[in-house]
Amino acid sequence: MVDVELTGGASAALAALPERLRAALSAKAAVLAGALQGRIQQKLAGTVLNARSGALARAIATTIDDTSGGVCVSIAADSKYAAIHEFGGTILPHQIVPDKAKALAFLVGGKQAFAMRVNLPAIAMAERSYLRSSLAEMADEIKAGLSEAIAESLS
Repeated sequence: MVDVELTGGASAALAALPERLRAALSAKAAVLAGALQGRIQQKLAGTVLNARSGALARAIATTIDDTSGGVCVSIAADSKYAAIHEFGGTILPHQIVPDKAKALAFLVGGKQAFAMRVNLPAIAMAERSYLRSSLAEMADEIKAGLSEAIAESLS
């Protein structure tokens, strides 16, 4: 998960600002979060990862917490394999067994094969950032958008 939060007293300073400014920042944050989520899902549709089922792209969720303490935007991927794609790592060797059938069925060399279990060796997964890289690519746009919202609300 990538969180961008105000720190070091900035949240308290923001809470003391006029409600109009907080509302402007919240509205702009929602627009920017939507754009960031769209960029992330685009990367998951083939730019960074080749989508097989689309489950990871569907698992991307945006949360905007607009409280008296400030505005916090969180974008997270709630999927069991989201982190290994984002950060890379090693999938430890393990055994694959059927959970709903009596045997596993798959194609080997174009022919149907069946097995009671398959021993999967360790697999090194390369980092394929879709969250952090999207945030880095949009950092200038996000800063400019928030600055614009501040300027507009104070004028």
